[in-house]
Amino acid sequence: MNLKSLALEEWQAQLAPLSPSPTAVRKLFAAVFAHGAEDVDALRTVPQVPARVRDHLLQHGQLPVLQVVERRRASDGFVKYLFASPSGGRFEAVRIPLFEEKYVVCVSSQVGCALACDFCATGQLGFQRNLETWEMVEQVLRIRAEADRPVRGVVFMGMGEPLLNPTEVLRAARILCHPAGLAISARAITLSTAGVVPAIHRYVREGHPYRLVFSLTSALPEKRRRVMPIEATYPLPALVEAIGRYARARRERAMLAYVLISGFNTGREDAEALAEAFRDIPIKLDLIDVTDPTGRYQPPGAEELARFRDHLQVLKAPVARRYSGGKDIQAACGTLAGTSLGGEVLADTRTRPVSPLPSVR
Repeated sequence: MNLKSLALEEWQAQLAPLSPSPTAVRKLFAAVFAHGAEDVDALRTVPQVPARVRDHLLQHGQLPVLQVVERRRASDGFVKYLFASPSGGRFEAVRIPLFEEKYVVCVSSQVGCALACDFCATGQLGFQRNLETWEMVEQVLRIRAEADRPVRGVVFMGMGEPLLNPTEVLRAARILCHPAGLAISARAITLSTAGVVPAIHRYVREGHPYRLVFSLTSALPEKRRRVMPIEATYPLPALVEAIGRYARARRERAMLAYVLISGFNTGREDAEALAEAFRDIPIKLDLIDVTDPTGRYQPPGAEELARFRDHLQVLKAPVARRYSGGKDIQAACGTLAGTSLGGEVLADTRTRPVSPLPSVR
């Protein structure tokens, strides 16, 4: 029984034959996720847990851990973690500093990616497997254990397409936001999708509280297909309709991630296509510089970007430019591919120890 892959209601179902109180189950759940117990033996000290329940967990429970292969810190404070899993494969997460007050963790949801976006290093790896719930939660747990500031947000924007692994991703999100789990606000958990339309519709029907970000890159279908092969499977009109449903259901602007590629998607026609496609849908546009490690795609210079910002006035929607950090260690958007490059290699130092488990009284 992998305890790190169970949401609270699944803990309750698994332990129901032993008749523990809801309080006992919640305390055990908190011991693993809020306090960071790293082996089942640590559960011996959790108070108000009947001996029969404790013995069952000691005999049948597992708390697997990821191996940290490497940590690299960039000049701007971003830290990239390379993890290895006992289930196989290597994948990366990034610790993102915000305002010298807190961290957001960018986690991976798959080993590799099947979508093969042409400007994305992860997409060139191909797909190996989906990550399990515990592997996504463990990325945050390991990074939190070494952090000198609190972790207040999680973005599923690392390796992989989250909506191609929805069951495991959404379970991980439930654990991350539960008050007895990692207590990260559901509004501070974001899933980024390249446009898996059926999964977006399902997400809207089920009414999940986490935010979606839609990776668009172009509102001209022929351009989008050149760099994002998913356009051939889920064409832009279907994606726009799904985004509209999401925005109406949430009663808020949908966030569109737009990867800026010099000479490709920064012209007047690109801005006008965006305005036409989303004329009836409330959106906000998040501009992101392309960070293609091969050098085939380059971000626009200052003049080209300024012209595009002027063109985007026809959109009549908020436009922001996202800072893409960690470039010198290939931790920026689209560069996660298990590389060891640049920055400062960090040792395993836990500057912010895991909270101690409560003692039996």
